[in-house]
Amino acid sequence: MNSQRVVVVTGGASGIGLGVSQLFARNGHPVAMLDVQEGALARESAALRDQGAKVLTHRVDVTDRAQVEAAYAAVRDNLGPIAIVIANAGISHAADFQTLPVETWQRMIDVNLTGVFHTIQPALPDMVAAKWGRIVTISSQAAQSGAQDRAHYAASKGGVIGLTRSLARELAALGITVNTIPPSVVDTPLAQESVRTGQFPSLDIISQAIPIARPGTPEDIAFACEYLCSDKASYVTGQEINVNGGMYI
Repeated sequence: MNSQRVVVVTGGASGIGLGVSQLFARNGHPVAMLDVQEGALARESAALRDQGAKVLTHRVDVTDRAQVEAAYAAVRDNLGPIAIVIANAGISHAADFQTLPVETWQRMIDVNLTGVFHTIQPALPDMVAAKWGRIVTISSQAAQSGAQDRAHYAASKGGVIGLTRSLARELAALGITVNTIPPSVVDTPLAQESVRTGQFPSLDIISQAIPIARPGTPEDIAFACEYLCSDKASYVTGQEINVNGGMYI
């Protein structure tokens, strides 16, 4: 893979996004880490820069198109044209559908689905000009199998899968591939918080339902992103790459 391709990772300061940011940065790519967590952005980017990585950070709420566009302008000014986008930023929490407030539903859609739209669309001019681009969305196994008390989350991630497939068809002739990774259980701060608040059982208990009997790691997802964003995956588009330990087959 060309080590000078500029990579944008949303939700890039923790969990899956951090794992992706770290892998691409260590492979020599200029990486833009976009996130709402300013402290984590500062801490994690400093650690990568200490290792010699070229990293740009920007506080971005993906529901705000103006913030995304401002961040992309900074990326272009400081790193160059955007070649790879990992649309990872998202939220998740349990809620009973029968009493789900409209505002809670809308917030989930705004972050997890509309945020992906905001992340991808303004990056496309760079990819179209280069006749080369890689887009990976992070969806969820919940969209494939359904999820107890997370109908709003599963619906938002199902939308991401549908968007991914449609963009793969629309952009293929332009040299741009679009794929999605729907993880199952990944050991991230968000998952640990769900365990702490009683929304999930312990990860050890959940692992008993996974054929490869452990939760996934951010690195597991990052390695799949690495392949999908390489020249080796030039004939792979519109696919769901199920990095889930066999939990959904």
